[in-house]
Amino acid sequence: MTQKNFTPREIVDSLDRFIIGQDRAKRCVAIALRNRWRRQQVPKELRDEIAPKNIIMMGPTGVGKTEIARRLASLADSPFLKVEATKFTEVGYVGRDVESIVRDLVELAIKMLKEEKMVSVMERAELLAEEKILDLLLPKTVMRQHEPDPTQESASSAETREKLRRMLRNSSLDEREVEIHVEERATPFIEIFNAPGTEGMDINLKDMMGNLFPGRKKVRKVRIPEALDLLAQEEAAKLIDMDNVTSEAITRVEQNGIVFLDEVDKISGRSTTQGPDVSREGVQRDLLPIIEGTTVTTKHGMVKTDHILFIAAGAFHASKPSDLLPELQGRFPIRVELDPLTRDDFVLILTEPENALIRQYTELLQTEGLKLAFTPDSIEAIARMAEEVNNRTENIGARRLHTILEKLLEDISFQAPDLSEKEITIDSNTVQSKLAEVVGDEDLSRYIL
Repeated sequence: MTQKNFTPREIVDSLDRFIIGQDRAKRCVAIALRNRWRRQQVPKELRDEIAPKNIIMMGPTGVGKTEIARRLASLADSPFLKVEATKFTEVGYVGRDVESIVRDLVELAIKMLKEEKMVSVMERAELLAEEKILDLLLPKTVMRQHEPDPTQESASSAETREKLRRMLRNSSLDEREVEIHVEERATPFIEIFNAPGTEGMDINLKDMMGNLFPGRKKVRKVRIPEALDLLAQEEAAKLIDMDNVTSEAITRVEQNGIVFLDEVDKISGRSTTQGPDVSREGVQRDLLPIIEGTTVTTKHGMVKTDHILFIAAGAFHASKPSDLLPELQGRFPIRVELDPLTRDDFVLILTEPENALIRQYTELLQTEGLKLAFTPDSIEAIARMAEEVNNRTENIGARRLHTILEKLLEDISFQAPDLSEKEITIDSNTVQSKLAEVVGDEDLSRYIL
């Protein structure tokens, strides 16, 4: 598979559309992504020797670690999986084993690729669905005449069919209902209790039971637009070669997969002999071969992890990357510290990105016919309060803006459908009157904001 050809500057520019600041982190991930394309261009005998440069991002919550990785994967059109390191346990303890990361990534890639293939064949599938609808309509619409000349009858039916086709395409038949047969697979519910460490068996019960309980057709009476959609989806699925999709998806995972391993700082440090952290060093040992490069068995085949890009992240308040196992540290050669967000950053987050928070709230209330406007001094006041609360309580970064805006707009959001005044302007005085008491009371702000 060919990697998309974005230069590091283009990657950073794209990330800048959604993420404020964190220039060092953006440069690091841009170089890592560009190196994947570069690896595809080197001679084949050297290609497999070039390992991905995995990254550790350090910084408090809410500064953009996850968003950088997610936007990067979206830009590269890569299979992307976000997992928390704390949900895994070493083999022998109850919980998920680390190989499930690769299995989940493969399933995600298959779903992603199947949707792409469905889009590519949808035009043909819609034509086939249209023919099926015409087959259903024609016997009910055309009064068969026992004419002695079969040619004349055939010409009349063809003419009627084309007339129906025109009516179907210009939506004249949208209110008519038809009965269609939709496949329904009845698989009985079976609950299995896995013994610790047996998750890797990955028994595919749905496929096994599918042979014992074959699909059956269910009759549904629906309007023609819904019938067209259901039949088009069914026909598109028939046009796709799932063996080819699976093979392509595994290749995409092996060459372009990205795993974002969050909260890696929570598994750093030496294990104690008791308590909830008993297996954290074991999780590191289990992660090591996956990140170094190994072959994982999945129900779709063997998957090599040698060239999957791993981006680890953590706040590292109570620990540091050097507390990880030395071998694991060596597999993350790039380390970048993300900056805490300042008041100026909050102002930009509220207004600059394509998905800016102010725009999100104004568009939401616009659906109620309410025109909401924020003055520049109100945005400054919101940013100042977010910084103040973060400094005095827990620093949760940009997520603090969500809680402050929700509290600020609570009454407006509740009353929006009933308000007679459909234009509201939020200024700094409004922000002060709504939030000053909560922000000023440290105990109150700890619980509310």
